[in-house]
Amino acid sequence: MTEKTTGHTRRTILKMGVAATTLPLFNINHAWSQDVVFDGKVFDAGGAVLRVGEWGGPWGELVNKYLLTDFQKEFNCKIEYDSTWPWFPKFVAGGAEKPPLDITNWNLPEMFKTAKAGDFFLKLDELLPNVPNAKNLWPFATANGVGVTWAFNQYGYAYRTDLVSPPPSSFKDLWKPEFAGKRGTYITSNTLQMDFFLVACGIFGKDQYDLDAGYEAMKALMPAKISDFTGNMQTLMDRGEVVVAVLDDAEPMQARDKGAPFAFWYWTEQQPILTQTYTISRYAEPVQKKLAFALLDRALDPTFIGNMGKEFYLRPTVSNAVLPDNLAKAGVVNSADAIKGFWVPDWNSYLENEDDIVETVNGIFAS
Repeated sequence: MTEKTTGHTRRTILKMGVAATTLPLFNINHAWSQDVVFDGKVFDAGGAVLRVGEWGGPWGELVNKYLLTDFQKEFNCKIEYDSTWPWFPKFVAGGAEKPPLDITNWNLPEMFKTAKAGDFFLKLDELLPNVPNAKNLWPFATANGVGVTWAFNQYGYAYRTDLVSPPPSSFKDLWKPEFAGKRGTYITSNTLQMDFFLVACGIFGKDQYDLDAGYEAMKALMPAKISDFTGNMQTLMDRGEVVVAVLDDAEPMQARDKGAPFAFWYWTEQQPILTQTYTISRYAEPVQKKLAFALLDRALDPTFIGNMGKEFYLRPTVSNAVLPDNLAKAGVVNSADAIKGFWVPDWNSYLENEDDIVETVNGIFAS
């Protein structure tokens, strides 16, 4: 791992006056130290390549359709789309000064892990003034202190209405004997499993820090189907191999509205959410950094968020977003209190214990 860099911009160096003369000339003259400002207006990027870290599959197709295709034309740039998650190994491999991506979409655990490993991301007080649409964000969108959350879903259990009766009404219902071998969760690197495990620690033990209670809960959950991602879990449920599973509300709501026998029960004991959160790399080159500001600004536009909400049932984090019919009919509202009562785990504590959790739970799942 490389040593953390100072992260000074040209503006802060000038403010430091004489003290700036003690800084290495390399840092002062390098392109990183140039001020980059974006005011919301379209500019010609001269064919520059912007490296974007985003999810693949149908998600990637729709991000290209609703955001990236027009963006490339308007700003005269090329998007290099990387969907080969996870991002953390790519960032730490080259160090903060050689970021593999200019703008990256994260789930919170891996984002926090990367932020703890080095000076990889622009601070919010540097980022937000260069993203005009950020003025419309609800406060919870930046409460994580690292990146900008632009959308989210809620966790719970998806189940087959034709194969599950009665429907789940408690977090512990997944452990019912009749679901043995037909219940589903995820590999330990998937955020859904991380949240599921921490909720289990609290429900079966004293609190989210009671790891032993979580381990015992995972043992009792076996046999279960372990999937790598939600798309595969949806396929298992379509085939009836899984009848109840840990999921966010997007896929089952989509399936239900298309006539499939799916329903969703939201956990009531703890209510975590799955967030989509962008960061911009501190040491991206100037043109790429300006393009990243512009892309994030477009991602916070109500049109893009509305389209993604229509397709993926994502809930917006900007106050001026109009909810698509599918969310409005489901009773979703867009307000400052939209996540009132929702729960965000102590991810720093999880990351401190991650090696033990991963090793132990992987062993349970493999047995």
